[in-house]
Amino acid sequence: MMAPRSEAMPGAELRSVTCEIDDSTGRSAVRVRLEPRIETHGLAGVDYIDQPTFVILPHPIAQDVRIDVDIRSGLRPNAPDYARGFAGVAFRISPDARRFEAVYLRPLNGTRTGVAEPRRSRGVQYFSYPDWPFDRLRDERADEVFEAPADIAPDDWVSLRVEAHGDRVTAQIGAGPLIEFSRLDPAPAGRIGLWVDIGTDALFSDLRITPL
Repeated sequence: MMAPRSEAMPGAELRSVTCEIDDSTGRSAVRVRLEPRIETHGLAGVDYIDQPTFVILPHPIAQDVRIDVDIRSGLRPNAPDYARGFAGVAFRISPDARRFEAVYLRPLNGTRTGVAEPRRSRGVQYFSYPDWPFDRLRDERADEVFEAPADIAPDDWVSLRVEAHGDRVTAQIGAGPLIEFSRLDPAPAGRIGLWVDIGTDALFSDLRITPL
């Protein structure tokens, strides 16, 4: 079954999300949320939580790439207690969306919110779908840096840069990398997406994609 197309972004594919143009903050942005049916009736670990829930962009397929994007995310009114404003970028998305990697923000865990540990150390996260969701990484690869603290807060614009180059991934906000590692199961070349998760209302702006 072909994925629905986005009217707001011609050529983009929607996977379990809605997408619309938004200028409510004074800048041109794309608002992305989970579909209402998933927010209401979805199953954790099947329909959301580190799943293929994204807008697949109509950009050329890339393997080595730098992605720069500004993200502003917070909670929807019906967000569950464990929601953190999850929003980020997916890359190397396979044609059937059954394989991809992603880096996302948890702004409610940002160091500027005053949240305590362990949440304070979990501001930015990497995962690899389908084999390595965040909880498996914590359980089995706790000695490696797949998540890190970040100087962020909900409903503020955050400039995220993600680089996937060879077997390395780095993610940074500001001057230096927050996470940097050799990837677990490098996916082949694929497309890029704007990713969100449960309870999130996210805006994406000033997207720049640079082949490496």
